[in-house]
Amino acid sequence: MANKKILIADDENNVRRLLKEILTAEGYQVTLVENGKLAIDHMATSGADLVFMDIRMPVMDGLAAIKILSKKHPTVPVIMMTAFAGVDTAVEAMKLGAYNYISKPFNNSEIRLSVNKAMEIKALNKEVQLLRKEVKERFSINNIIGKSEKMQTVFKMIGKISQTNATVLIQGETGTGKELVAKAIHYNSQYNTGKFVGVNCASIPEGLIESEFFGHERGAFSGAVANKIGKFEYADNGTLFLDEIGEMRPYFQAKLLKVIQDKQFQRVGGLETITTNVRIIAATNRNLEELLERGGFREDLYYRLNVIQITIPPLRERREDIPLLVDYFLNKFSKGEGLPPKCIAPKAMAILCDDNWTGNVRELENQIERAVVMARGPLIMPEDLSLNRSPSDFQPLVDTGRGRSLKETLQAVEKQIIARTLKENQWNRIKTARALQMSRKALFYKINAYDLASTELEDPV
Repeated sequence: MANKKILIADDENNVRRLLKEILTAEGYQVTLVENGKLAIDHMATSGADLVFMDIRMPVMDGLAAIKILSKKHPTVPVIMMTAFAGVDTAVEAMKLGAYNYISKPFNNSEIRLSVNKAMEIKALNKEVQLLRKEVKERFSINNIIGKSEKMQTVFKMIGKISQTNATVLIQGETGTGKELVAKAIHYNSQYNTGKFVGVNCASIPEGLIESEFFGHERGAFSGAVANKIGKFEYADNGTLFLDEIGEMRPYFQAKLLKVIQDKQFQRVGGLETITTNVRIIAATNRNLEELLERGGFREDLYYRLNVIQITIPPLRERREDIPLLVDYFLNKFSKGEGLPPKCIAPKAMAILCDDNWTGNVRELENQIERAVVMARGPLIMPEDLSLNRSPSDFQPLVDTGRGRSLKETLQAVEKQIIARTLKENQWNRIKTARALQMSRKALFYKINAYDLASTELEDPV
């Protein structure tokens, strides 16, 4: 507590000395000033964790001073004091941002209690701010891994969408990171001070779906022993993330559409109309257009949700991101296990880059977590992976046998990577150069140097 500083501003010397005696005994560092102007000057140069401020003082009174302090130091609690207690004065002080209001004469226990409570709230506010900062950084665009062209397109969309109120539909296979993208939109938007509330539409029992979304009143149905708020109410002024929206029961789709349109609803068994201000982000791994054709999804709800659409590519369509993801997960899980950062052998990385990853990023993450735990040394080898491959799959990209120098081996690996990337991009040199993050001129040089030139390499019109 020795590092906690308290500033006392009062024109009465006896009051200043009494407060200093009480608070010094509690372990605080105490500074004394005689008026509001000196308090403002001290806060500008030295600061404090808490301020005691008398209301009536010469030069500048407490009400004038707190107006300035509240703007310049909004996180510092101010306790106002006066010997002339009055409702109007107390209300005015609280409206101007005072944490508490104490009437003179006061007793020691009242001072201690007020200081302890103010310090607790300051600490909690700091903790909340740190958590918000941590969450925002965790779900920032920069922390979604990917350098591929398709992921760069996703990043640009997130940046544009975050500045709007539009409803968003995120499409992508299971494990591609739809919820991560939804959170990135939320925490970079004006809704970031509200909650991010996720709902898995496939996991809610049919009989409870209305209660889950809208809440219910006590006695609304058997088992409703108390009032309960629903997801819409809980997410007010924040974001409601509807995951697996394609699995939502058809009968409830009409009710959801009405709430999205009207921004109003009633709890189950309730009569009060509740207004909601939430941003809707929906996600699905299903083809909603096909569901529309089969009558499994309402057309009007589809267009209401699909104001802006983001499609997240599967991992097999952005293989150049795999090394980045592997490196990220290696550091994450090594740190989580209390181990030095592990590395991955080139053979193992080649296997990971060549896999189809039907479970996408989530499957890759699980694979790396297992490998970190199972690997005996600092280097993850092919045998530490569990991709159900045959022994022949654990072969290097090229022959690395005796008689071949390191330079020759690296050139052989480079040739094979370039050839494979050209093939993956239908021999389009522009796309290949972009995927390999090299200039077209450098790529053309490598193509000629490795004798990869072919009529197949002509850029398509």
